[in-house]
Amino acid sequence: MKNQKTILSGAIGRRQFSLGLAGLAAAVLTPASGFAQGAGGSAAAQRIADHFSSVKTMMGEFVQFGPRGEQTGGKFFIERPGRLRFNFDDPSPIRVIADGKNVVIGNMKLKTWDLYPLSKTPLSLLLASKIDLSNQMVRGVRVEDDLTTIVLGNKTIFGDSTITMMFDSKTYDLRQWTITDAQNKDTSVMIYNVKTGMGLDDKVFNIPYAEVHRPRSRN
Repeated sequence: MKNQKTILSGAIGRRQFSLGLAGLAAAVLTPASGFAQGAGGSAAAQRIADHFSSVKTMMGEFVQFGPRGEQTGGKFFIERPGRLRFNFDDPSPIRVIADGKNVVIGNMKLKTWDLYPLSKTPLSLLLASKIDLSNQMVRGVRVEDDLTTIVLGNKTIFGDSTITMMFDSKTYDLRQWTITDAQNKDTSVMIYNVKTGMGLDDKVFNIPYAEVHRPRSRN
């Protein structure tokens, strides 16, 4: 995973989405002290985080925008804690699967897989059973009338990465979350037709370890 995955939620327009990226990048680069925190803001942010944590399953469709503006789409599945799957539409051969322990990025055309411990990736913050804002991973909280922005960060195998989550301040619905790598590169994904609370088959999150560990052919 050379660039971190960024997942944006909410049915917002393309122009609004593009403009939002600039502000989002600025928020990620702003030190935590630049955010209006305080007891009220922190309490509101924790309520929103608790609401998001209570959503155990999600599924829907997504459109992903890469760091250079490339666009792909597909379907996603999330089951907390720790499980995720992104199936990209043709012609993209990419699959992203997290099974609670590991994350793999698979290229179905080249038959190649990259495997990482989930705990060493920023996805572990997003897929945790509970998003606890009382620990040292909190980089900042900003509460505004329409959006509440929460920035978390930790040292991962990809460097000092941050994850920025933006929620509707009134409904507590997740609007977007962004994972930014040490080089400040973002991959952005809008999700839509989202459903929550459904049962998901365990097979959805199965990692094909036999294929992952198969020696790569040298052509």
